[in-house]
Order: sequence, then C-alpha cells, then structure tokens
Amino acid sequence: MLAERLLTRAVELAQGAYFAQQPTPVPSLPKPRPGLTYLLYAHVPFCERLCPYCSFNRFPFEEERARRYFRNLRDEMRMVADLGYDFPALYVGGGTPTILIDELSQTIDLARELFSIREVSTETNPNHLVPEKLEPLRERVQRFSVGVQSFDDGLLKQMDRYDKYGSGEEILKRLQSIEGYFHSLNVDMIFNFPSQTEAHLLRDVEMLKQSGCNQTTFYPLMASRSVEAALRRTVGMVDYSREARYYALLSDALSDSFEHATAWTFSRTGGGMIDEYIVDYEDYVGIGSGAFSYLDGRIYVNTFSLRVYDEAISAGHQAVSLGCRRATLKDRMRYRFLMDLFGLFLDKRAFERDFGVSVERGLPLEVAFFRLAGGFDRDDEEAITLTAKGRYLTVAMMRTMFANLNSLRDRARASLAPNERQLLFGDGTPACGAEAEDSTLGTPAP
Repeated sequence: MLAERLLTRAVELAQGAYFAQQPTPVPSLPKPRPGLTYLLYAHVPFCERLCPYCSFNRFPFEEERARRYFRNLRDEMRMVADLGYDFPALYVGGGTPTILIDELSQTIDLARELFSIREVSTETNPNHLVPEKLEPLRERVQRFSVGVQSFDDGLLKQMDRYDKYGSGEEILKRLQSIEGYFHSLNVDMIFNFPSQTEAHLLRDVEMLKQSGCNQTTFYPLMASRSVEAALRRTVGMVDYSREARYYALLSDALSDSFEHATAWTFSRTGGGMIDEYIVDYEDYVGIGSGAFSYLDGRIYVNTFSLRVYDEAISAGHQAVSLGCRRATLKDRMRYRFLMDLFGLFLDKRAFERDFGVSVERGLPLEVAFFRLAGGFDRDDEEAITLTAKGRYLTVAMMRTMFANLNSLRDRARASLAPNERQLLFGDGTPACGAEAEDSTLGTPAP
C-alpha cells in the first residue's frame, strides 16, 4: 500500500532525530509533576525460552539470579515512592512475570502498600496457566495477558514454542479452563509471519473465538536489528507488502464477536478493559532492567545489564540513563496525535487546550495526509475517528514507532558485557572467560 509506505517513511524521518541520541547516565528519575497521573511499569526480564522475534530485555531464567532481581525490583519501587510518585495502576511485563509466582505476588503486594494501585495487569505464557500459578494472582490481578502468538503448530515450532508451551489445541484448552478467572483475559497474537497463509490466520481467529478470552491484541510482526538474524533463521523475512491485507482479513473475521478497542486490540462486543496502558497514561515510570520511562517529553532507560542493575540498586540508587532529548512541542503533538488515533478517538478541543493550537494548525501535513488517504471517518470541530483504512495506517505508524524504540534498545544493549550478550543472543549460557565489565551505558551515574 503506497499510503502505508509513505507514512512509514515519514514517521521514520520525523522520529529519527528524537531517538538517535546516545543515552546519558543520570543520577535518578526526576520527581513527579503535581497534578499529573502516572502509571507504574515493572519489567521482569526472565524467560524459560527466548523467542526469536522479541526485542525486549530478556534473559534465560536462573532461579537464584531471578530472586535477587525481584528483591532489587522491590527496592527500586521504594526509591520511586521516595521521589514522591503515586500510581493508580501497575503493569508487569517481560519477559515472563509469572516465572516466580511468590516473588511476583510480593511485588504486587508492595506496590499496593506504597501506592494507590487500583488495577494490576500482568503478562504470562501458556505453560503458566495452571492452578499453582493462577490462584495467588486471582485476587491480585485484574488484567491478565497471555502470549500465544499463534495456534498453528507449524508456526509454534518455527518460534521454538511448541515443545515448551504445547500444541495449539493444548494451549486453547488451557485458555478455556480459565474463562472468567480474571476481569480481563487478553490473548496476544501476531500476524504476518512469513510462512503464515491466509488460511492459517483465519484458523487462528476461529480458535481465538473459542478460547473464552474477552480481549485479543493482534500485533504485526516487528523486526528489530538485534533479532533480524534469528527471525530470518526461524520464521523467515518479513513481507510488509501483505500486512494491510492480513490486517483487513483478521479485522473482518473478528467483527462478529469482537469490536475495536484500539487499532490492534479487540474486545468482546459489550465491554472489556483495554490492555494498552499507553492509551490511558501518557506519562509512566518504568522500573527494572531494560525498562523505559516517559516523563515530561523525555525517555529514560534503565540499564540493560543485570550486573549493573544489581550493583546500583544494592548501592541505594537507580541505574538510569536519559535516553532522548526533551521532545519539542511538535514531537509531543505528534505523539498525542498517534496515541489518540491508536485509541480510535482524537478530542480536538482537548488537543487545542493542551497545546494551544488546533490539530489542523499544529500538524497540517499529518492531518492533510490522513484526509487525502481516506483515513478519517468522523472529522468535525469536536473529534476525529478512523475508517478501516485509517486504523491500518495507525497500525503501520505504531509498528514504525516500536521499531524506532527497538533501535534505542539495540543501542542500550550494545554496551553489554560479552557474557551478558551471550545470554541474550547465544545459546543461553555464559560465554566462557568473557569479561564481566560493561562499557558506558548503564554505568551508574555518580
């Protein structure tokens, strides 16, 4: 689709300078601004199996190392509380947050003690849908998100998930067994795998409908440079030329049971909680190794090194870097434009109130492009909503934004010590005799 290619390139250029800055260590996160509402994100980077398409900070699970990490995570949470932050919601991502359920439960409990937490979201994998993992979370978690990616056995084998998590039919049965267990059960899926046919995708949708989930998120396959080689070896090269067709196909196939909650999240008709914290919270604090924070137009990055993270927290301070320069007014308007469109509703009056200019005057090229491409459905003095084409264009914009964020992650990982890089990109074991020293990024600021 020509419009998608033009838009993708425009987003790459517009965000390029913002994400190009080399992260610079800082003493800590800034204090909160009065009157702003923040979300707390906690990152748990351990997995039993590293997926080839994942560019988040993640390491092979080892129990002693993970337990120490959880203790550090709770200590960092206390540091954030000491800065004066409060949060109505906690999102725990990974990695696999449920890797040690007792540690996760303690972490959630502490968050509720320190902050005004009303909603907790956490992610998991299909093999953790068992009573001993779920029962401790039943009263602690409102939004539960399961990373399924596909029910197709061939794709699961390509992703190295079949042996660990079971067949598509086995995963489906596990999901059905927890229907109604949580207020929101979200199933994460991926579309546009190179070997995925239209028949595969439609079968994924039909099995999803049988799963009992009340929400699903269909992400387009996104490749970052750090995982490009692994992707090529396992699932093949990504073909973006068919992405729009596959998105339209799955949207239509879901329409009899689900409705759009965001551009790529679908909720059961009649309600459901949106499992996308970036829609509800513009500013958020990230804790844990590899976590991002977005505060007052700036991105902060926690060290990707488990060793440096451990040393910093043990010494009583954060290991955080300023990841990007402060966003300009234009940058912030573009971010709001994208997030509001991704959430399917742009309030023009709120936009003008917050930025002192109408969206048409502030972002004339962006608005003109969407109008010309037929992306707007409602477009009056009060609001903008999207057509089906507009929703896909927003998906393409989000995919490009995440690719830019992945480039920032790649720069953060570039200074990892050889033994930690081996854990991430090798066979899951430390490199023999590798140095234990990191370079500049992630070294705690004085």
